[in-house]
Amino acid sequence: LGSPRRRRLMWALGAVPLALTTARATAAIRRDRALAFPRDHGAHLDARTEWWYATGWAGTEEAPTHGLQLTFFRSRTGLAEGLKSRFAARQLLFAHAAVTDLARGLHLHDQRIARWSGAADAALGSASLAGADVRLAGWTLRDRGKAWACHIGAADFSLDLQLARTQPLLLQGDAGFSRKGPQEQQASHYYSEAQLAVSGTLAVQGRATPASGRAWLDHEWSDEYLHPDAVGWDWIGFNLFDGSALMAFVLRRADGSALWAGGSFRAAGQPSLDFGPESVRFSPGRRWQSPGSGARYPVEWTIQTPAGRFGVKALLDAQELDSRGSTGTIYWEGLSALLDETGRRVGLGYLEMTGYASALKL
Repeated sequence: LGSPRRRRLMWALGAVPLALTTARATAAIRRDRALAFPRDHGAHLDARTEWWYATGWAGTEEAPTHGLQLTFFRSRTGLAEGLKSRFAARQLLFAHAAVTDLARGLHLHDQRIARWSGAADAALGSASLAGADVRLAGWTLRDRGKAWACHIGAADFSLDLQLARTQPLLLQGDAGFSRKGPQEQQASHYYSEAQLAVSGTLAVQGRATPASGRAWLDHEWSDEYLHPDAVGWDWIGFNLFDGSALMAFVLRRADGSALWAGGSFRAAGQPSLDFGPESVRFSPGRRWQSPGSGARYPVEWTIQTPAGRFGVKALLDAQELDSRGSTGTIYWEGLSALLDETGRRVGLGYLEMTGYASALKL
C-alpha cells in the first residue's frame, strides 16, 4: 500500500481530467443508446470505469454452505493516450475474489492488479471488445453463450464454475441506462443476469468440493458514477426462491442521508418493475464493527421498495474486504438472506456496502 509505485497507480485511477471525462460522455454513456449483445458483454474502453461482478452461493436454499464473489474492474487512466507503446498504462485492470465458508466462519479474499495498454494479446491481462472475455494474471471470466465461465486461482481458495443462464437479461433503469445521481451525466449502462445456475468445483484451503447453487451477475460501465456529495453506496442483489429477482441501491452523503436510490424487481416470466429514486428506502439495523478497519457496517437492514418491504440479514458478520492493494478501498460485501415481512427467508444474495471505512473515490 505504501510503496511509491502503488501510490502512483492509485493516483492514476482517480486522476482522469474532468474535461476528458465530459468530452467522452456523449459517446460512451447516453440514454438513447440501445445495448446490443454479445458485443455489450465486452469492454467499453471509452468509459472511465467498468466492472463485471458475479456473486452467488453454493449449497441448498435451506442450508447454503458458501458465498462466492468475483469482480473484474477496468479503469481508463486518461494517461499515455498519444503513446503507441504496448506498455503504456492507458487502462488499469483489477480483480477481487472472495469465498465465505459459513460452517467455519471464514471469509477469504484475494486481489490482482495490472496496467494494460489496450492490446488484445497483452501478457498480464486484457478485456475483449467483441464480447465478455476478461483475464488478469490467470483469473478469467468469459461468456460461453449459454453460460458464463470463471476460473479463479487464489492463495487460499479456487473457483472453477459455470454460471448457466436460466432467464433473459435484466436491463436496469431505462433500457439499461441507470441514473446514479440528480444530474443526467451521473449514470451508467447497467444490466444484470439473475437466477444463474451454478455448477463446478470450489476449493477452500486445499479441500475441493462440487458446487451447485445460484448466482447473480452485473455488468456496468460509467463516466461519472458518483455525485461529488456521495461517499459510498449500499446495494443488494437477491435471487428469490420463487424465481424472482430483486436489486436495490442507495447512494449516501457523509451524514448517512440518501442522495439517490433505485432498483428493480422482476417476477419470473414477467416484465421488470423499475424503482424511482423516491421509492426506495434503506433503514439500517444491527451494526458490526470491523476489528481491522474500525468501520461499523449495518449487517441487518429493512428495505422498502415498490415491490414490498424486505429484511436483509448477513449470514456472517465478518465479510469485509481490504482491497487497498488494488483499488485502494475497504468495503463490505457478503452473502445475506432476504426476509419477507413475516421474517421468513425468501431469497439469498449479496449485500454490498462502501464508504464506511473512508469516502469512496472512483
